[in-house]
Amino acid sequence: MNNWFECKVKYVKVDEVSGKEKKVSEPYLVDAMSFTEAEARIHKELEQMISGEFNVTNISKSNITELYPNDNGDRWFKAKVAFIDVDEASGKEKKSNNYMLAQANNVKQAYEFLEECLSDMIVPYEIPAVSESPIMDIFPFFSDEVNEEIPENLKPVSEIEPNDNEFE
Repeated sequence: MNNWFECKVKYVKVDEVSGKEKKVSEPYLVDAMSFTEAEARIHKELEQMISGEFNVTNISKSNITELYPNDNGDRWFKAKVAFIDVDEASGKEKKSNNYMLAQANNVKQAYEFLEECLSDMIVPYEIPAVSESPIMDIFPFFSDEVNEEIPENLKPVSEIEPNDNEFE
């Protein structure tokens, strides 16, 4: 389960068209366990991307529950997805809203891509809203970043033979 934090970062950026410097405030999404870790991670990630100083001006817990990256998309779109459940006692429909990000080039592509990604869902759902998100970039946590050494007395599972009697 991901814990997404939205981090707003303020820095001086050179305008690509005019070549002039301007102050910008941009939101980024970071996967972290706490506000402290989110701040540390956003600093680590942006130090590689932004030349010069930058300030993290705000960190808030995000309501994003799922991400759907798409190599063909260049922007993130936020979608409100309502999962529909029927209350057995009263027989009334109950909707549970979730917010998801889908990567696409426009709203129509984002909607269609999300429909494709959710097509194998068993629970009925509807997508009442899709809009472009201001999120500039997303930094998920990758467990393969951890580079732990395997102790000498252990061997990888891939090297264990099926009839290995070492444990008898």
